[in-house]
Amino acid sequence: MGYFDAASSAPLHPVARQALLASLDEGWADPARLYREGRRARMVLDAARQAAAEAVGCRADELVFVPSGTRAVHAGIAGALAGRRRVGRHLIVSAVEHSSVLHSAEAHEAAGGTVTQVPVDRGGAVDPAAYGAALRADTALACLQSANHEVGTEQPVAEVAEACRAAGVPLLVDAAQSLAWGPVEGDWSLLTASAHKWGGPAGVGLLVVRKGVRFAPQGPVDERESGRAAGFENIPAIVAAAASLRAVRAEAAEEALRLRELTERIRARVPQAVPDVEVVGDPVRRLPGVVTFSCLYVDGETLLHELDREGFSVSSGSSCTSSTLTPSHVLRAMGVLSEGNVRVSLPVGVAEEDVERFLEVLPGTVAAVREKLGAPVATDVAREEDVLVVDSLGKRCPIPVIELAKVIGEVPVGGLVRVLADDEAARLDIPAWCEMRNQEYVGEEPADKGTAYLVRRVS
Repeated sequence: MGYFDAASSAPLHPVARQALLASLDEGWADPARLYREGRRARMVLDAARQAAAEAVGCRADELVFVPSGTRAVHAGIAGALAGRRRVGRHLIVSAVEHSSVLHSAEAHEAAGGTVTQVPVDRGGAVDPAAYGAALRADTALACLQSANHEVGTEQPVAEVAEACRAAGVPLLVDAAQSLAWGPVEGDWSLLTASAHKWGGPAGVGLLVVRKGVRFAPQGPVDERESGRAAGFENIPAIVAAAASLRAVRAEAAEEALRLRELTERIRARVPQAVPDVEVVGDPVRRLPGVVTFSCLYVDGETLLHELDREGFSVSSGSSCTSSTLTPSHVLRAMGVLSEGNVRVSLPVGVAEEDVERFLEVLPGTVAAVREKLGAPVATDVAREEDVLVVDSLGKRCPIPVIELAKVIGEVPVGGLVRVLADDEAARLDIPAWCEMRNQEYVGEEPADKGTAYLVRRVS
């Protein structure tokens, strides 16, 4: 099976399937009732909570089950902010957080709060000192993912948690991508996760609130899940989620070594087999099964469709795969090449033969997509005194970069090419192309339409 999108949703683990089916006969009753069936359901639910808490590294009474990882993030951020309203309304997030965190930040800002977004380096990691510098007297909460969902970079959670703890500010960690591989290190205060990321069923999220953290649940509440997740618990799904988390943890150390070898193979061989490729994300501090790369002169949507035809399911952060002209906020924050972006996230148990076949298929697939795009038409190029002008207005990535690459040889060394583009991806991809091709990116300037990007020929 060539399913290489486990970071979006992992295949259902066999243990999850077994636990789900078995618990359908035990966990159907209301666990809040005192009769025999209710007591049995309560025992099943409590056992699942204890197993999940052991995997997280928290107390069982600190963990509640919610309908999804996104709901856990929304509830965790809203409850923590409300609980510390007297301190202030300042929220800190990183620039590469999952959209659920950023959407919560937008809602908080729209309601009158303030948000500081901490930047990341080119590998996608935050600087703990930057989090420390962002902390203020009115900071109510800080958020940081344990590992990035698009490029696999692991974040320095322990160091950031230490800075937050010293300032008396709780840290919420989105652990959706990393929890399968081990507990999150550091003195964090709140944690969220989602079962379908580790092979549990969809529709189960975890929200952990450490004892001593001020927390005020928002919205209507009831007596279930400590008042933090209203509604009847889906006990069979919860049991399956806890059982599969325990199962993947039991095999995590051995499987992590195997997946790291496979992803390292991809990281090394893709640039050798495919010209003009940038592998993105931290090369060392990263999740075991995730590797991401971007290909120049490639339409990301077409590339994903062609790989699907070959039997491989991958994901992308390229603007070429969306209905907008804006690249992934993660790639944009990192300042890396966005066009032709491919994320390979290997599921537990993936066959080595499937990875080898992917490496065999990829070069020809990329070459075929590049060939389909063709060369720019002559009318797109004009001269403005000593500057060669490339008009790419109205054209989506990767066309602006392709046209730049076609004409750079027409100017003398030291000469300029002025690329006109209104695709937001060009702001990332043209500087990235210059770095990859050893040309000088001069900068951007306003144009009558779109933006003009200036490139000086160096060689």
